[in-house]
Amino acid sequence: MALEHLFQGSALNGVDAKGRVSVPAFLRSVIERRGDARTIVLAKHESFPCLSAYDPAYAALKHSKIERLLEKNEQEAGAQLAYQQSNLLAFAVSEEVPYDSTGRILVPTMMRRKGGIADLALFLGVGETFQIWNPETLLADDRIPEDLKDVCRYRLEERGLA
Repeated sequence: MALEHLFQGSALNGVDAKGRVSVPAFLRSVIERRGDARTIVLAKHESFPCLSAYDPAYAALKHSKIERLLEKNEQEAGAQLAYQQSNLLAFAVSEEVPYDSTGRILVPTMMRRKGGIADLALFLGVGETFQIWNPETLLADDRIPEDLKDVCRYRLEERGLA
């Protein structure tokens, strides 16, 4: 199943003391074009110190990908354990959060800790999913390309925070 609508673009929004943040309209529109849910799934990103976010329909697609990987590798030693670990990481360390009519979500405390989210949230569309970063963390990560760091710096300058 290919996804017809992809997440792209960037935005920087403030996070209040309770963990509420507005998800940019350009990201919400993709969620709504993919399905009826006004819900976002938040998960700890597998490789980066940030959150991965997507719509509930993508969660089902993610599960299918994990299933196919097991089928492909089921003859290998440890395949079943790897499958179970993948499911645990993909689904136990994730939370569904609804957004209100203004696009605001409450990022649960555990997710804020897992993603290092503080008073600012940098939203980055990355195709099938989008990421939510603490901009300071992104700028300090040596694995992040300089062009992307420039986007982050631009978003900070827009808010007068450079």
